[in-house]
Amino acid sequence: MTMTTRTRTLKTVQVKVPSGEIRMQGILALPEAAKGLVMFAHGSGSSRLSPRNQYVAGQLNSAGFATLLFDLLTDQEEKVDDATGELRFNCNLLARRLSDATGWIKTHTAATGLPIGYFGASTGAAAALLSAATRPGDVKAVVSRGGRPDLATEALPLVQAPTLLIVGGLDDVVIDLNRKALAKLTCEKELSIVPGATHLFEEPGTLERAAELSRAWFAKYLE
Repeated sequence: MTMTTRTRTLKTVQVKVPSGEIRMQGILALPEAAKGLVMFAHGSGSSRLSPRNQYVAGQLNSAGFATLLFDLLTDQEEKVDDATGELRFNCNLLARRLSDATGWIKTHTAATGLPIGYFGASTGAAAALLSAATRPGDVKAVVSRGGRPDLATEALPLVQAPTLLIVGGLDDVVIDLNRKALAKLTCEKELSIVPGATHLFEEPGTLERAAELSRAWFAKYLE
């Protein structure tokens, strides 16, 4: 599907991203003359169809960034996770699949050569940081929204990509966890607290602010 957004033409493609024996369902959005690619690692109970992630992706597309939203778990795994919750916190598994997706997208004709960034939410933020730590040459920037970077504790000092941690001002427990994670990061880093936002950024204007911060971070480090 091809559509025009403001002054840019946007092409969206349904893709199947390989990781070992599985194929992960994804949506690759490619604006005309893209200047970078942002890969999304969603959190627990979310998917490539998450309205919040799709909104942020749309804002990035409008700013000239390609995006890849994909499901880190298969449909069958999602059913298991819905019942047990055991996979959403398996950050090593999620990171491995994100890393596999990164290797795959680098060979995709339309995205070859684009600088890559990660956008992670909730437990997906830990997966993004774990993957970034193992692919320092590939990942140029990381943004975490309402993330759990504390779940990537041992890898934090190894992350080289400039990292922005965005947290809701009313998300007290997660603010504390992010502050502790920030102290362990040795890369270019920043913690941004969005006033009036809870964990899911559902309050009016808060998701928009998170998208603005993300867009500015990627514009700084992916161009």
